[in-house]
Amino acid sequence: MTPPPRLRVAAYVIRRGPAPALLVFDHAGMPEAGTQIPAGGIRPGEPPERAVVRETAEETGLTATVVRRLAVEEKPRPDTGLPRRTTFFLLHAPDEAPDSWLHQVGGEDGDAGLTFACRFVPLPLDGPLADGQDAWLASADPAWASHGTPSAPAAANHS
Repeated sequence: MTPPPRLRVAAYVIRRGPAPALLVFDHAGMPEAGTQIPAGGIRPGEPPERAVVRETAEETGLTATVVRRLAVEEKPRPDTGLPRRTTFFLLHAPDEAPDSWLHQVGGEDGDAGLTFACRFVPLPLDGPLADGQDAWLASADPAWASHGTPSAPAAANHS
């Protein structure tokens, strides 16, 4: 019997301005992890909107504001193949957010203690994010679709 999916959230944190930019990070000293967006598990009883704000703060140090839910993606975990369900959200970055910074991850999750090199990159992206995390950017704004990224996967629900 297949176990229930791991419930997760992922954050497209956008810095507005003359040109929109997406918050991404790389694991310091672990280039094989690839460039990512804030994402992580939902705690029992935690609303997804609260989880995405918490994960963004833990992984980047920024307190972003939820704009809306974009999509729910059913996709197996890349490391184990076990099922997972990720809800993607659009968030706005605080106006005072810097262009780039280093952040040591807090909280109690598996990333605690790691250092992430955070930065805002212009949209559309020049290339894909790790684990296809950029698949739903066009759901927020069609102009933000990554160059060379196929349209969003069929195995998902738009919210």
